[in-house]
Amino acid sequence: MSIAATPSQSETPSGPDESGSAAGPTLWQRAVVRPEIGALLGALLVFVFFSVITDKFLSPLGVANWLDDASTMGIMAVAVSLLMIGGEFDLSAGVMTASTALVTALLAVHAGWNVWWALLASLVFALAVGAFNGWVVMRTGLPSFIVTLGTFLALQGLNLGVTRLVTDTVEVSGIRGASGYASAGAVFASTINLGSTRIQGSVVWWIVLTVIGSIILVRTRFGNWTFAVGGALDNARAVGVPAVRTKILLFMGTGFTGWVVGSCNILRFGSVQANQGVGLELQFIIAAVVGGCLLTGGFGSVIGASIGALIFGMARQGIVFARWDDDWFMLFLGVLLLAAVLVNNQFSKRAERIRR
Repeated sequence: MSIAATPSQSETPSGPDESGSAAGPTLWQRAVVRPEIGALLGALLVFVFFSVITDKFLSPLGVANWLDDASTMGIMAVAVSLLMIGGEFDLSAGVMTASTALVTALLAVHAGWNVWWALLASLVFALAVGAFNGWVVMRTGLPSFIVTLGTFLALQGLNLGVTRLVTDTVEVSGIRGASGYASAGAVFASTINLGSTRIQGSVVWWIVLTVIGSIILVRTRFGNWTFAVGGALDNARAVGVPAVRTKILLFMGTGFTGWVVGSCNILRFGSVQANQGVGLELQFIIAAVVGGCLLTGGFGSVIGASIGALIFGMARQGIVFARWDDDWFMLFLGVLLLAAVLVNNQFSKRAERIRR
């Protein structure tokens, strides 16, 4: 068994041609079975649709708005897609963005820590929760859906309980007056001036993490391990893949991106609500599915997941620019998810046929 034989990587020859030599898939066949092709076509369709019905969509401010909207979801989609390709889910990913922001804010504002030390502590917290999730899943064999649902509920209760205990409210604010805020804000909450508009720093984080995640997935041994443990865990173990380490690191990845998003939010807005992020975990998963990730694991694309997040941002802001009721966005999500699942299943089956 070759653990590198995945639909997203180089394909093996499909068989001999008429001259008796090995003939591989054509360029068209390789393009069609890419996991992100469906998301790319969907993004193009959404882009053209809202460009036609509202002039604000392509204005400099409009572009900045839907990129900003998509950026934090895109950051999370990078790690969530890697985890899903590895065959697992993390339902605590949404609330983690609030938990890390709360740890940073409480330490910086109420304990008097320098913001950078508070950020380091919240990073350690995020990685520890991710490692705990991965360890419990691999140690017990319980579905990650159940394990991370428990973590989600525990973190939600912890966020509310600790915040009320310390502040008597459900909000922590005042971090802008803490030591080290200026330099930390320059890293996580700065803006880039492009002509007459400003691009948020979270967009840069999104692009950088998408590139890094894509390289890890398709150019490294760890990427091969991710496909292997998601596609056939027992077979992966049989050929020496460190399955436990791989899955724990994947869960730690979602913790890390949750920390990045939480840090961007608290340093940009200066406050955080204890119930922030609840419900976003499903949107992260939908973005990954739209981007080509199968719910069964072993197939997907980091770039595709980022494109899925971009579709979310364009649709959400496009609906606002078109002055439609926000309720239509939920209809859009439902239709998009169903269409993505159907399309991804067809792409994965076609990829299998081409590889054979």
